[in-house]
Amino acid sequence: MSEEQVAVSEAELHAYVDGTLDPRRHAAIEAWLRATPQDQERVAAYRAQSEALRALFDPVLDEPVPARLQAATRRSRGPSWPGQLAAVAASLIVGITVGWILRGPTATPVVARADVTLPQRAALAHAVYTPEVLHPVEVGADQEAHLVKWLSKRLDQPLKAPDLSGLGFRLVGGRLLPGGEKPAGQFMYENTVGRRLTLYVSTDLDGNRETAFRFAQERGTSVFYWIDGPLGYALVADMDRGPLLQVAERVYGQLNP
Repeated sequence: MSEEQVAVSEAELHAYVDGTLDPRRHAAIEAWLRATPQDQERVAAYRAQSEALRALFDPVLDEPVPARLQAATRRSRGPSWPGQLAAVAASLIVGITVGWILRGPTATPVVARADVTLPQRAALAHAVYTPEVLHPVEVGADQEAHLVKWLSKRLDQPLKAPDLSGLGFRLVGGRLLPGGEKPAGQFMYENTVGRRLTLYVSTDLDGNRETAFRFAQERGTSVFYWIDGPLGYALVADMDRGPLLQVAERVYGQLNP
């Protein structure tokens, strides 16, 4: 059996996307991808996820070190701030890597940070999961009743999956996600041309009781978010503000009949 005919492992696909593949295997992987459309789609999804994560988190590298951390570093006899930062970064990378290696077939890792806001969490989850071809959701729309019951139980709040068919979007399904301190849920929708939008639901409200619609853009992704009682909602899509507002109003109307 030639090298081109040997099945390619998932680790090699990730190395190919990351640019760390053994050069001796590069031609074989490309030949495999040309003959395997399913893996071509997976590679495209991995690349989209990597680009989305970089777009969301690279700006953090340019943020100034918080004054309280600078003061703590000066008082500390331990490693310098660069050393501490390197240690934290190394721990984060190891954690993400171990999580990725140990993941199940549908569990793409999402990093949960306590200081990330509702629209940022929603945009990150959207960026990670909407490119997925094989496993965009944990529970499909064919099990909608089970999905809603399951997420309601995990978030300890009664949830609904809005019907957006009148706007051309069908429910794909949903999944459970890590929030800041409590779990969150995500419902995913798709229209006839493959455009996806997600509704992120959270109980991590951090004392913010703002109930009006608010709009944010997270690296080009549009987000409408609002608080409704104990729940925070964020509707995310690669859409202009006007069309997305129309969807948000439809969602809000169904959640508050």
